[in-house]
Amino acid sequence: MFIDDTIAGIATAPGEGGIGIIRISGNKSLEVCESIFKSKSNKKINEYNQRTLIYGNIYDNENIIDEVLVAYMKGPNSYTAEDVIEINCHGGFISVKKILELILSKDVRLAEAGEFTKRAFLNGRIDLSQAEAIIDVIKAKTDKAYEVAQNHLEGALSKKIKDLRMKVTEVLAHLEVSIDFSEEDVEEITYKTLKEKSLELKEEIKKLYDTAESGKIFRDGLKTVIIGKPNVGKSSLLNAILGENRAIVTDIAGTTRDVIEEFVNINGIPLKIVDTAGIRETDDIVEKIGVEKSRESFNNADLVIMVLDSSKKLSKEDIEILEELKNKKVIILLNKIDLESNIEIDKIKEYVDEDSIINISALKNIGIDTLNTKIEEMVYRGSVRSSSDLMITNTRHKDALFKAYESINDAIKAIDDNMPYDFIEVDFKNIWDYLGYINGDTVKEDLLDTIFANFCIGK
Repeated sequence: MFIDDTIAGIATAPGEGGIGIIRISGNKSLEVCESIFKSKSNKKINEYNQRTLIYGNIYDNENIIDEVLVAYMKGPNSYTAEDVIEINCHGGFISVKKILELILSKDVRLAEAGEFTKRAFLNGRIDLSQAEAIIDVIKAKTDKAYEVAQNHLEGALSKKIKDLRMKVTEVLAHLEVSIDFSEEDVEEITYKTLKEKSLELKEEIKKLYDTAESGKIFRDGLKTVIIGKPNVGKSSLLNAILGENRAIVTDIAGTTRDVIEEFVNINGIPLKIVDTAGIRETDDIVEKIGVEKSRESFNNADLVIMVLDSSKKLSKEDIEILEELKNKKVIILLNKIDLESNIEIDKIKEYVDEDSIINISALKNIGIDTLNTKIEEMVYRGSVRSSSDLMITNTRHKDALFKAYESINDAIKAIDDNMPYDFIEVDFKNIWDYLGYINGDTVKEDLLDTIFANFCIGK
């Protein structure tokens, strides 16, 4: 990627719509747009106030391509901190394509995925955590996920990381003085003071790290798999949760042959919910493939919902599934409570806690609210409920905090052992680097390419 190039890309989703937007960024943005655009007033773009929508036409020589509105934002007061032009044309495949092709013929190259946002980062307008928050805002599936992403975009995480790094810097400064001027009449930092500062820093890092599990769920969704034998009501449960008839429901066992995935909002928590084929021994080749997919799905799930038919005794297959669910987050649903109960609840309690067992009737929509409340409790774990709480939503950030936490523990051990200051300094420099990895101060170019590759071209 050449940062001095002028780049262009379509900033709106492909397809038919009211408006399509083509974005240009770089030193030649104004020059390129002036060469293809004529305003209705015959005034030049830079004769208007910045950020004014200018009405006119895009021309290819003397041929009108489209009727447009053009906005000019001069750097550094723009999204990329460079000169930016945005052309608002009629939404549609042909109009945006023709205008983009015309721009690219003017010594402008097509933007790479995420390159506009990457330039905003490289030009210092935002840090890396804010850049990543932009894609989280776009992909947010619930109000809470959107709120968390906006919090990061506004710089809440950036500020916290800067505060933590400043505290690390202060300790490093004291250590440097103690090491470099050990023979001078300079007050050295004591091991007691080092221990106090380290414990304070450890507590703050741990508190932030502990939000990562809930935060990742808000960002990516809680992968929830519904499993059970055929005809116990899994598809009826999916339909009840979604509030629509998404899955086919019949009295014939083995109706669901494949994995069905849907996103659903449970009290602000995004669930990537998966309805699987009933787990049983079968000679049907297609159903057998579905059963294998079911087993793969619940092995990789964040939460497993096992549905049992409360009107029947536990079978060999039920016990086998319960055995496989040990050490997993699981909710057991005793379905069909409108019928006489014959299931051995005491036997189920040998595998799961009693508060993870819920009575429902998926067909009559009984107990679904209780299930939703249980899921909410499992996600929040009684904490991070406040909308103002800072939450880690990114796996990369979580990994960096974990490494910083390990390093602060190493530093505390070194302090307890009265190790030389040089050894303790190494640990604090590691903490400083790991925290800088979050906001991009110590990140490498190849990782930046990987991060921004997840963006669309126009962003």
